[in-house]
Amino acid sequence: MSVQINTPGSKPKAPATPIETSHNDAAKTFTHIHPILVLSLYAYKFPSIVADPVNALMESLVWLGILQIAYVAVCLPPTGSANVVAEKRKPGERKRAVAGKLERELGGKIIPAFLSLTLSVLPAIPILFATLVLFGAPITTHYFETLLCAAHISLLAILPLVYVHGVDGERWREIVALLLPVDSVFGGMVGAFVGAWLGAVPIPLDW
Repeated sequence: MSVQINTPGSKPKAPATPIETSHNDAAKTFTHIHPILVLSLYAYKFPSIVADPVNALMESLVWLGILQIAYVAVCLPPTGSANVVAEKRKPGERKRAVAGKLERELGGKIIPAFLSLTLSVLPAIPILFATLVLFGAPITTHYFETLLCAAHISLLAILPLVYVHGVDGERWREIVALLLPVDSVFGGMVGAFVGAWLGAVPIPLDW
């Protein structure tokens, strides 16, 4: 049994809740299309990845980044959006509010998506690179292949988490400890890491 002790003047940390995708039609549609597009990308590039891994992974990384940015911007709430209090408007102001909604959403979601891309790629790739080496990737050869693999995993697993949770240390401790509720974002991270590990299991048998 754990006891939470709050110091005077400190605000208790709200427990993590499952992240819900946006309820508009575009989000509902793209939520189902996005996994198909990602799988189709890798299926299409698979022969090239086998023949020329570095160039193929670099090309597919660009398209994967576009797909991931589109996914988080269209389907997911940005960091802190749940804490924003809706502004009350008079009936006569509703039309102006609707007219400016698209512009606010564009600035409120696209910009955080690109910031999340930077924050997820720069710190995550070195950590994932080291993790891949610890899990058996060659340490003296195939540097670019391992680096690009880490970049792909960071876009698939880390970018959505940074977009919805930001850089909150407490939340990331819960992520590392696997304590967050299972939702599409957290489940996607677990699926990406488990899939990468399962994909590497048969490699030692390839003699």
